[in-house]
Amino acid sequence: MVVPELRPWRAARPHVVRIAGAVRPRLARAAAAAKPRVARLARAGKPQVARVTRPWQYAAGATTAGLALAAGAVTAAGPWDSSGQRTAERDRAVALGRAGGTDHGRVPGAPAQPRPAPSAGPVLTGLGGVSTVKSAPDGKALAKTLTPLLKDPALGPRPAAAVVDVTTGRRLYGTASDAALTPASTTKIATAVAALSAMGADHRLTTRAALEPDTKEVVLVGGGDPTLTARDASDGWASLRTLADRTAAALAQRGVRDVTLSYDTTLYAGSQKHPIGVNPNLALVSPLMADEGRTDDSTSGPVIRVTDPAADAARRFGDLLKDRGIKATSPGLSKATTRAKTLATVASPPLSALVERMLTDSDNDIAEALARHTAIATGHRADFAGADRAINARLRELGLPVKGAAFKDGSGLNRADRLTADLLTALLAKASDPAHPELRPALTGLPVAGFTGTLTTRYTDGAAGVVRAKTGTLTGVNALAGTVVDQDGRLLAFAFMANDTTNPAEAQKALDKAATTLSACGCR
Repeated sequence: MVVPELRPWRAARPHVVRIAGAVRPRLARAAAAAKPRVARLARAGKPQVARVTRPWQYAAGATTAGLALAAGAVTAAGPWDSSGQRTAERDRAVALGRAGGTDHGRVPGAPAQPRPAPSAGPVLTGLGGVSTVKSAPDGKALAKTLTPLLKDPALGPRPAAAVVDVTTGRRLYGTASDAALTPASTTKIATAVAALSAMGADHRLTTRAALEPDTKEVVLVGGGDPTLTARDASDGWASLRTLADRTAAALAQRGVRDVTLSYDTTLYAGSQKHPIGVNPNLALVSPLMADEGRTDDSTSGPVIRVTDPAADAARRFGDLLKDRGIKATSPGLSKATTRAKTLATVASPPLSALVERMLTDSDNDIAEALARHTAIATGHRADFAGADRAINARLRELGLPVKGAAFKDGSGLNRADRLTADLLTALLAKASDPAHPELRPALTGLPVAGFTGTLTTRYTDGAAGVVRAKTGTLTGVNALAGTVVDQDGRLLAFAFMANDTTNPAEAQKALDKAATTLSACGCR
């Protein structure tokens, strides 16, 4: 699959060489620590390569490769190589200097996060054959290791946790794992799985311009693409400038140089305002917006948004038409009729890329859009309530444990959301199932500890490149859910949830310690 958004990264390659030196010491230490285990796994698995069929082999490589990245860690290209993490991250992980990323609770003054990770293919197969990997960790030994860590006062009065062996789907450890708690941004894992299940990984979101016959009215029809951009460089996302180019050319062919401009937002229903109200973490939930309604040149993270994203996008489209010789009136709200003829369209990258960007950078605007599209794809009303019903129903159809779950939004900003640790681990296990390849982006989009997204500045002293997890942070809420390969090469899915926390920094530290311990655990 061609990934158009990779083109700009090539320009960054000279910077990679310069910056790579800064990360060599840490990667060299990781190489020394990981080399014996990688060699041992490779030797053990070599006779079994032809028999790799287990459900988790596809996902295991992403984390196992974190151990194997030492082989190419000190090359000028960066920390990833062909046997490691997503190749798209190779040039991004060390070269990016632009700010971005948010987890809605980041400690003020902490280093900025990277921009969205580009789309990538499925996670790689593991080293060697999975049939040679030792059995799953012993539940009692795992409990002995994790329980003291989860009793940390920083995690509140009753944290919930679950650890699942992805190979078998068997829960190895659980404490209050069926308790429905506020999940914060780990909700996005559920949104991702539901959207991918409903629409497929190759689905694209289309924005179009249509001409009403006999009126010279051009209608900009919002297709619910939250990644539509009006910037000079589109970086592979759908471009409002390209749409203006095509629309102007189509109008010129018809001899039309003067139009009435309207815009259509009828794809979604209900209130555009999120229940939390106006908030810099997301724009109004509109099917038509450019650059997420941001008022600066940022690409992710909290920022003041325009008051009406659809009107703003239409105004910018009108300006672009004027630059191309088409005089347009000030835009007004309307609805394209069935008689309107499409002049031009632009489409988003595939849904897999949108899901990865959403998870890597905890992008709330994408999350809310995907929740709406899940509702549309499954015959529900495209509002908050309809999205709740659609996500719940879709996960139930996948056989996932949705008892007690509530999806009052797609992003996790709503404190009325409820998920269980059992559901989070089941979502991750389902995404690794080879019977559901369409769900794989729910794994490949997870931030990589110490390198990408909301985990960029975490795990600097342990498990960097090994843990892949979605963070969740609101005031009084801290959560972490993802995958890790333990010391014996077994892929585990985990979910740690804490409500009523009082110190976010200490709670985050406690969650990271639990995940790091799990990655280092043989627990037999």
